[in-house]
Amino acid sequence: MQTVALISLGCAKNQVDGEMLLAALEAGGFAPAGAEEADIAIVNTCGFIDSAKKESIEAILDLARLKKEGVIKKLVVTGCLAERYREEIHKELPEVDGVFGIGANGDICACVNEMLEKGFTQKFPQKERMPLCGARRLSTPEFTAYIKIAEGCDNRCTYCAIPLIRGGYRSRTMESIEEEARALVSGGAKELVLIAQDTTRYGLDLYGAYSLGALLSRLCRIEGLCWLRVLYAYPDSITDELLDVMAREEKIVPYMDIPLQHASGKILSAMNRRGDRESLTALMRKIRKKVPGVVLRTTLIAGFPGETEEDFQELAQFVKDVGFERLGCFAYSREEGTPAAELPNQLEEEEKERRAQLITESQLGIMERWGRGQAGRVLTVLTEGYDEDAGLWYGRSYMDAPDVDGRVYFTALEAPAPGDFVEVEIEDCIDGELTGARREGAFL
Repeated sequence: MQTVALISLGCAKNQVDGEMLLAALEAGGFAPAGAEEADIAIVNTCGFIDSAKKESIEAILDLARLKKEGVIKKLVVTGCLAERYREEIHKELPEVDGVFGIGANGDICACVNEMLEKGFTQKFPQKERMPLCGARRLSTPEFTAYIKIAEGCDNRCTYCAIPLIRGGYRSRTMESIEEEARALVSGGAKELVLIAQDTTRYGLDLYGAYSLGALLSRLCRIEGLCWLRVLYAYPDSITDELLDVMAREEKIVPYMDIPLQHASGKILSAMNRRGDRESLTALMRKIRKKVPGVVLRTTLIAGFPGETEEDFQELAQFVKDVGFERLGCFAYSREEGTPAAELPNQLEEEEKERRAQLITESQLGIMERWGRGQAGRVLTVLTEGYDEDAGLWYGRSYMDAPDVDGRVYFTALEAPAPGDFVEVEIEDCIDGELTGARREGAFL
């Protein structure tokens, strides 16, 4: 039996794709193994921005060295980088034996078997052939799982290559999502995290209306589900109905990840996004008013083409005024094939990085002050493990998305198990991480 190692890089959406690939390979007779024990290594790549592409290429090169040393026999590249740079990959990386676009995900076993039989193979079926759902071999702890509710994107932001790579927006049916959610909960999942390139657009293509609120209401009826979390909400599609559902349903954690990208109306227009500082500030106020205790996360881009110092200062002041509990800021990445790459007044890399760093430093101060203000509060924490070096247990509260936000560290007289919900009284905030002591006795 051939053994296979799958290394999945990039976002949670790509992680779900990797879980489906691995399940399909197992069903096809391949046995999972670590990279240094496998006959075949597959890199499920990310190709979104420069840093992600570099990470993917480094992973491929690391495995190519193992192949040269005879540790592995075959090297395959799948995912966004394979889809975006079809011909270049084998040309620049001749060690690669197979290059398969995202449309080949549903036929991964046949593709790999053809490669084993014939040698170098590349397959690029239509993007729309990529399965929206299927069996998965979870890479997350059993108590937390992602559910991808849609694929692709129709927003056409000028800086973004996702529509080029992934194609147009395609929603899954509510029935298929609910079926998967019930299976995950039956398998031990207590927290489900809904993801898509734009979750708030969900259902528009299938049902003719924004349907995320209806989907959430439906999923909240699943017995045994404790937390339901939503990531990547596009601001234009945040409806009153959605906010009302979030406020009403106890299982939906009051946490919203809303990638705003900027606050200057001029820059947002150049990004092919709507709104300005005034309208976005009003939206954040509205969300906080309608969803009590909500934690807001956003991502921003600094150094977009044509961003003047005045535009940047408007963004910096917006960050201070809103006081996001969670925020990430990235330097603009000039992606070939996107409209923004051809815009005039491109900024120097050093200046883009400087501006992103200034926003990041400002946000660290905001988060530190906010964190210290949590002292005395009792939070429900989903236990994830024990830190031997710190001598503390750790987990996440409703305010912390997996692999994105920080942790809550706590002492405990009675040791909790991973997956246990416990009550933690917050005592301090150290480097942005909350610390406290467990109130003895499991919460759920």
